Amino acid sequence: MDTGDYTPRQVAELLGSSELQLIDVRQRDEYDAGRISGSRLIELADLPAAAGSIDRERPVIVYCRSGGRSALATEALRVAGFDAHNMLGGLLAWDSAGLPLEPADGCVAAH
Repeated sequence: MDTGDYTPRQVAELLGSSELQLIDVRQRDEYDAGRISGSRLIELADLPAAAGSIDRERPVIVYCRSGGRSALATEALRVAGFDAHNMLGGLLAWDSAGLPLEPADGCVAAH
């Protein structure tokens, strides 16, 4: 993967790759309301403590509601040596693009 960030459509295309790690840095209630299938919740505040559980050998794509928190997380992961990428526009952009949320009746929670 390159060092750039990705649009939701690009992330959707990459999701079939077993190499990819998709991390949601929102809060638990936001995650429970609606998320991208296959993503792992690591709240932004918990990221420093959880970084050791993220595979350094596989690319990481980070998302949040609108892209702000995930941009911070992406930068922190890059500084720590991860191949990290932000999903531009966050889950709002994902939903606006008509991409599926989990569960089937999921929604983008207000922050």
